[in-house]
Amino acid sequence: MAISQEVTQNLTRASWIRKMFEEGERLRAIHGPDKVFDFTLGNPNVEPPARFYAELKKIAENPLPGMHRYMSNAGYPETRAAIATVLKEDSGLPFTDQQIIMTVGAGGGLNVVLKTLLDPGDEVIVLKPYFVEYKFYIANHRGITVEVATDQYFLPDFAALEQAINKNTKAIIINSPNNPTGVVYDADVLRQLGQLLNKKQQELQKEIYLISDEPYSKIVYENTKVPSVFTFYSNSIMVTSHSKDLALPGERIGYIAVSPQISGLELLVEGLVFANRVLGFVNAPALMQHLVKHLQRETVNVAEYQEKRDLLYNHLTGLGFQMVKPMGAFYLFPRSPLPDEMEFVRLAQTFNILVVPGSGFGMPGYFRLSYCIDKQVIINSLPAFTALAQKLGLPA
Repeated sequence: MAISQEVTQNLTRASWIRKMFEEGERLRAIHGPDKVFDFTLGNPNVEPPARFYAELKKIAENPLPGMHRYMSNAGYPETRAAIATVLKEDSGLPFTDQQIIMTVGAGGGLNVVLKTLLDPGDEVIVLKPYFVEYKFYIANHRGITVEVATDQYFLPDFAALEQAINKNTKAIIINSPNNPTGVVYDADVLRQLGQLLNKKQQELQKEIYLISDEPYSKIVYENTKVPSVFTFYSNSIMVTSHSKDLALPGERIGYIAVSPQISGLELLVEGLVFANRVLGFVNAPALMQHLVKHLQRETVNVAEYQEKRDLLYNHLTGLGFQMVKPMGAFYLFPRSPLPDEMEFVRLAQTFNILVVPGSGFGMPGYFRLSYCIDKQVIINSLPAFTALAQKLGLPA
């Protein structure tokens, strides 16, 4: 066989992504792009804030000497210091540039963290539903994924979580605002989580790391707050990117932030910088580091996302679809009206509606809709959703 058995198996597990893309291409070729309603990809269609372009123009017209040369593998100190200033304000903790490592997006950052932390056989807990790539990232570094159920509102089930933590547990990954549900963990949830992890650390006499994946932390609605995870648990590591808050997914710019109170801080940071290098990322793109230094309090126009959320959420719930109202990110995660969500996904395709099955997120019986698309596509899709609901006999 030309490729490894592990990659072959992972291709099979991830094949639904490829299938949905291929189906979308097929339907667009038949019906035309304006007649196909594709809600599959979390690829922001909004533009970066105006200040991004102002900073880009400024640096193009006044280039910094040596700005394209090699740098410290942790990234430019001035960019890390700008991030640390914001984290210090948000958490009240003494962050400095020494706790920040610039990374090639959040995906790169998560791989750097897992490479640094995991020995073969270490367990990493993920809460269902979860971002599909987590399992592959964990497997990259010979870890074992442990899936733990959430409650009916997709919040942590603390009894189930406590039962899952054992002597092999090295870390837990949380994602708030969440992909695919849009659920946000409030301060009470994070406080309970921190208390549980402190308790289990004492019982097991070992460190358990909380990895908080936060690329959607600024995409929140109705005055929702995303509390700083660092306030509630000392052994916390935050990984994020500017893919969503600055609409820069193709630029692959993110960072890791390590709590100043974490166990073995200096050695951990040294390990993260080493992993950043040997995984082949080496460092985050230089130009983007220079730009985001000035943009740490900027974000896209979240009101546009909220308008799309409300349009789609109100229409679908009015038709009888059941879901938790998302307070962040740009996804809906309704329950499938049919017991087999794959059957529902196939039925939706007959109405030219493309959605992602929940099994791809470890949660069969649901499906995901991404509304970071043109508003007109959503408007055009509403009659198709109405016809689909009628076909299903949903009680509007």
